[in-house]
Amino acid sequence: MDENRELIVIVEDDSGLRRAVERLLRLSGFHTRSFHSAEDANVFEFASEARCLVIDVHLPGISGPAFYGTLQLPRPPAVFMTSYDGVRMRRVVESAGPHAVLMKPFLGEALIKEILKATGVPH
Repeated sequence: MDENRELIVIVEDDSGLRRAVERLLRLSGFHTRSFHSAEDANVFEFASEARCLVIDVHLPGISGPAFYGTLQLPRPPAVFMTSYDGVRMRRVVESAGPHAVLMKPFLGEALIKEILKATGVPH
Protein backbone atom coordinates (compact mmCIF):
# COMPACT_ATOMS: atom_id res chain seq x y z
CA MET A 1 0.00 0.00 0.00
CA ASP A 2 1.21 3.50 -0.81
CA GLU A 3 2.31 5.08 2.47
CA ASN A 4 0.99 8.50 1.39
CA ARG A 5 -2.53 7.07 1.12
CA GLU A 6 -2.57 6.89 4.92
CA LEU A 7 -0.24 9.81 5.64
CA ILE A 8 -1.61 12.39 8.04
CA VAL A 9 0.37 15.63 8.28
CA ILE A 10 0.17 17.49 11.59
CA VAL A 11 1.06 21.19 11.81
CA GLU A 12 0.95 22.30 15.46
CA ASP A 13 3.29 24.65 17.33
CA ASP A 14 2.59 23.18 20.79
CA SER A 15 5.15 20.37 21.00
CA GLY A 16 3.24 18.40 23.65
CA LEU A 17 0.00 18.40 21.69
CA ARG A 18 1.85 17.68 18.44
CA ARG A 19 3.50 14.59 19.97
CA ALA A 20 0.21 13.42 21.52
CA VAL A 21 -1.68 13.73 18.23
CA GLU A 22 1.13 12.01 16.35
CA ARG A 23 1.15 9.11 18.82
CA LEU A 24 -2.66 8.76 18.72
CA LEU A 25 -2.67 8.64 14.93
CA ARG A 26 0.19 6.14 14.74
CA LEU A 27 -1.57 3.88 17.24
CA SER A 28 -4.65 4.18 15.02
CA GLY A 29 -2.73 2.87 12.02
CA PHE A 30 -1.80 6.07 10.22
CA HIS A 31 1.62 7.19 9.06
CA THR A 32 2.39 10.71 10.28
CA ARG A 33 4.70 13.62 9.66
CA SER A 34 4.58 16.55 12.03
CA PHE A 35 5.75 20.12 11.76
CA HIS A 36 6.05 23.03 14.18
CA SER A 37 4.89 25.65 11.69
CA ALA A 38 3.68 26.13 8.15
CA GLU A 39 7.11 27.54 7.35
CA ASP A 40 9.11 24.40 8.26
CA ALA A 41 11.23 22.74 5.58
CA ASN A 42 9.34 20.17 3.47
CA VAL A 43 5.93 20.94 4.99
CA PHE A 44 4.44 21.86 1.59
CA GLU A 45 5.79 18.69 -0.04
CA PHE A 46 4.35 16.38 2.61
CA ALA A 47 1.09 18.33 3.03
CA SER A 48 0.40 18.16 -0.71
CA GLU A 49 0.78 14.37 -0.71
CA ALA A 50 -1.10 13.65 2.55
CA ARG A 51 -4.39 11.83 2.92
CA CYS A 52 -5.50 14.43 5.48
CA LEU A 53 -4.06 17.41 7.37
CA VAL A 54 -4.45 18.24 11.04
CA ILE A 55 -3.65 21.94 11.38
CA ASP A 56 -3.66 24.43 14.23
CA VAL A 57 -5.50 27.61 13.24
CA HIS A 58 -3.08 29.90 15.11
CA LEU A 59 0.49 29.08 14.09
CA PRO A 60 3.61 31.22 14.37
CA GLY A 61 4.10 33.04 11.07
CA ILE A 62 1.52 32.00 8.49
CA SER A 63 -1.79 30.84 9.99
CA GLY A 64 -3.19 27.37 9.45
CA PRO A 65 -5.99 28.47 7.08
CA ALA A 66 -3.59 30.72 5.11
CA PHE A 67 -1.12 27.84 4.78
CA TYR A 68 -3.90 25.53 3.61
CA GLY A 69 -4.90 28.08 0.98
CA THR A 70 -1.40 28.04 -0.51
CA LEU A 71 -1.50 24.31 -1.29
CA GLN A 72 -2.12 23.29 -4.88
CA LEU A 73 -5.51 21.96 -5.90
CA PRO A 74 -6.80 19.41 -5.27
CA ARG A 75 -5.95 19.87 -1.61
CA PRO A 76 -6.28 17.05 0.90
CA PRO A 77 -9.05 17.46 3.46
CA ALA A 78 -8.13 19.17 6.73
CA VAL A 79 -9.15 19.09 10.35
CA PHE A 80 -8.39 22.40 12.04
CA MET A 81 -7.70 22.73 15.77
CA THR A 82 -8.07 25.88 17.84
CA SER A 83 -8.31 27.16 21.39
CA TYR A 84 -10.13 30.29 20.23
CA ASP A 85 -13.65 29.73 18.97
CA GLY A 86 -15.63 32.58 17.54
CA VAL A 87 -17.46 33.82 14.49
CA ARG A 88 -14.38 35.44 12.94
CA MET A 89 -12.23 32.32 13.37
CA ARG A 90 -14.96 30.10 11.90
CA ARG A 91 -15.28 32.42 8.89
CA VAL A 92 -11.53 32.24 8.29
CA VAL A 93 -11.57 28.44 8.38
CA GLU A 94 -14.73 28.25 6.24
CA SER A 95 -13.12 30.48 3.63
CA ALA A 96 -10.48 27.77 3.17
CA GLY A 97 -13.19 25.18 2.48
CA PRO A 98 -15.64 22.92 4.31
CA HIS A 99 -13.51 21.49 7.07
CA ALA A 100 -13.95 20.22 10.58
CA VAL A 101 -12.92 22.42 13.49
CA LEU A 102 -12.06 20.89 16.86
CA MET A 103 -11.87 22.99 19.99
CA LYS A 104 -8.87 22.30 22.23
CA PRO A 105 -8.86 20.30 24.37
CA PHE A 106 -10.62 17.56 22.43
CA LEU A 107 -10.92 13.82 22.80
CA GLY A 108 -8.69 11.65 20.65
CA GLU A 109 -11.81 9.80 19.54
CA ALA A 110 -13.23 13.04 18.13
CA LEU A 111 -10.08 13.66 16.08
CA ILE A 112 -10.07 10.13 14.66
CA LYS A 113 -13.78 10.45 13.80
CA GLU A 114 -13.20 13.73 11.94
CA ILE A 115 -10.20 12.33 10.03
CA LEU A 116 -12.18 9.27 8.96
CA LYS A 117 -15.10 11.47 7.92
CA ALA A 118 -12.82 13.85 6.00
CA THR A 119 -11.10 11.03 4.15
CA GLY A 120 -14.32 9.17 3.37
CA VAL A 121 -13.34 6.09 5.37
CA PRO A 122 -16.37 4.40 6.94
CA HIS A 123 -16.39 4.52 10.74
